[in-house]
Amino acid sequence: MIMDLILKYFPKLTERQKEQFAALPELYSDWNSKINVISRKDMDNFVEHHVLHSLAIAKVLQFKSMAEILDVGTGGGFPGIPLAIMFPDAKFYLVDSIGKKIKVVTDVAQQLQLTNVRAEQIRAEQVDGDFDFIVSRAVTELPQFVKWVRGKVSDIQYHKLHNGILYLKGGDLTEELAPFRKKAHVFDIHDYFEEEYFETKKIIHLPIG
Repeated sequence: MIMDLILKYFPKLTERQKEQFAALPELYSDWNSKINVISRKDMDNFVEHHVLHSLAIAKVLQFKSMAEILDVGTGGGFPGIPLAIMFPDAKFYLVDSIGKKIKVVTDVAQQLQLTNVRAEQIRAEQVDGDFDFIVSRAVTELPQFVKWVRGKVSDIQYHKLHNGILYLKGGDLTEELAPFRKKAHVFDIHDYFEEEYFETKKIIHLPIG
């Protein structure tokens, strides 16, 4: 049952990927009994609200081999962990300012043997490096987020979308996107996933550089 929803939209997963995705609910349920990583009521819809929501990014862009992805404010590992399972040849750097959340991410990555994931307790502004894409799930208003990550995007382009930010957010984004209206592209997740939860959910692609 856990895999039905994921396989509905991603039917070509390898057996290894299926095993890793299938293991996520139990891993997070166990951690949630110790630390409130995900709201208790949200655990009932864990696969839809967290795993599938994260994987919406895979519907708008396929990360290429050895792509470098930074996940800012990853919390318990979203969208970074599901994306790392989906793209095992890309490299994911998951950061959060809260140590106990990084503890969870590190353990989950180890349990799943995700060798393409590294996690660190660090503020976004302190991260050093050049990344192809910076992903996140609504950690702050987009203008503030752009200030945090400016200067961390690689100039070398080899994806179908221009390097920059892929931001998961919901609701009316008119005001938030006003400063970027000429550059930002908004993807409606409901175009890819039919579940009601995704009706107001979006992916914002903001090219940088």
